[in-house]
Amino acid sequence: MIFETVAQTGHEQIVFCHNKDAGLKAIIAIHNSVLGPALGGLRMWPYKSEAEALNDVLRLSRGMTYKNAVAGLNLGGGKAVIIGDPGKDKSEALFRAFGRFVNSLNGRYITAEDVGIDVNDMEYVFRETEFVTGVHQVHGGSGDPSPFTAFGTLQGLMAALHHKFGNEDVGKHSYAVQGAGHVGMEFIKLLREQGAKVFVTDINKELVQKAVDEHGCTAVGLDEIYDVDADVYSPCALGGTLNEKTIDRIKAKVICGAANNQLATDAIGDELAKRGVLYAPDYAVNAGGVMNVSLEIDGYNRERAMRMMRTIYYNLSRIFQISDRDGIPTYKAADRMAEERISAIGKIKLPTMGNHGPRFLGRMRGQ
Repeated sequence: MIFETVAQTGHEQIVFCHNKDAGLKAIIAIHNSVLGPALGGLRMWPYKSEAEALNDVLRLSRGMTYKNAVAGLNLGGGKAVIIGDPGKDKSEALFRAFGRFVNSLNGRYITAEDVGIDVNDMEYVFRETEFVTGVHQVHGGSGDPSPFTAFGTLQGLMAALHHKFGNEDVGKHSYAVQGAGHVGMEFIKLLREQGAKVFVTDINKELVQKAVDEHGCTAVGLDEIYDVDADVYSPCALGGTLNEKTIDRIKAKVICGAANNQLATDAIGDELAKRGVLYAPDYAVNAGGVMNVSLEIDGYNRERAMRMMRTIYYNLSRIFQISDRDGIPTYKAADRMAEERISAIGKIKLPTMGNHGPRFLGRMRGQ
């Protein structure tokens, strides 16, 4: 049934990676490489079955195609998963074995950090392959992507505010921020620096207290965040928080946050549009992280990265224009924008599509 599934999802290549000695069971999925090599993170998770792992990597890799296309990157979409418990199954051998499989693809797939993976794990992968992003700064990498994701989210927010309220004055509005982790806390900091009223919740009470003590936020309960009378609801933690149980409770006129897969179903996106709530599509808003690590391919530069984040404002503005032009919800407009770009570039049919000169400039290897 795998080829039947691939025919439906449009994937180009699926690689099953196994090394008995290292305990490696991994899947690499390349969804689309029209725009360039497939870039997407590596996730480690104790999947209940191989079918569950396959479904996850297919879904995630397709999402990366759309994220990278809307972000304006010359990159396709891919993803990888390792079946295992990140709390007890990690080892040097495991990640080096995975790195060898990545290397065997000769640059068709470039990996990065995702759920269950940290920069130390990437160090081992990096020993076996050049095709890694998110490596430590001592190697010429970009380090922690959280500040860039948060800054990009702010650019998307400003575009949403302008479209909905006719102004970009972040401090003039109030925000219900769900999640105060690495990205959420950075986003909260940016909001408060502009004088915004911020309500915050998180499963970790210590992080909520930090947001209150250090940034002057107002704490609310985990379930109460949906009832806050704020202008903007900002999901920055788990996905699927916009669902049938929460949609009637949310009072915000704008939804803009850094979390992935915010809409539980497409029907929720349709309903938000009917109610006049402006939804800023998540994968366009939170593209700052992938934009940042993508710059490692041609030689990382922080100033260039910060300039690149500002294009998220333009991307969101374009999505809102397509939504208004075609009379479709914004989540569909984002998909349409991605598909139009992939189609346009795919029709160019250049004589050579692949090697565009030196890659990973400025990288320094060390033990």
